[in-house]
Amino acid sequence: QLQLAESGGGLVQPGGSLRLSCAASAFTLDNYAIGWFRQAPGKEREGVSGISSSGGSTNYADSVKGRFTISRDSAKTTVYLQMNSLQPEDTAVYYCAACGAGWLSCRRLGPSGYLYWGQGTQVTVSS
Repeated sequence: QLQLAESGGGLVQPGGSLRLSCAASAFTLDNYAIGWFRQAPGKEREGVSGISSSGGSTNYADSVKGRFTISRDSAKTTVYLQMNSLQPEDTAVYYCAACGAGWLSCRRLGPSGYLYWGQGTQVTVSS
């Protein structure tokens, strides 16, 4: 079974940067679209960004456009989320997840289409 593990979270000051990693084990990520989601205390989980299995298509939530960049490595085992100009409202637990249904279907299905999830990594933006 595909297993995902996030890393790279931490405490950063407003305006700072972090790079989150989502590493796969047992299988590579060739056939999966990968999404990054986040959940802040008292709020529902929201989609942050996604990337197709080929890496050729990406999408971003309006709140992070121009600040976050999603990418995947050539070995197809890791997906990254580069987060710049972080703000306190970016504080949340960030999760990566894998969807095997095809890019357009994954976008349409949202979180329910992502069958494999990591445990999450905490990102705290505070001065």
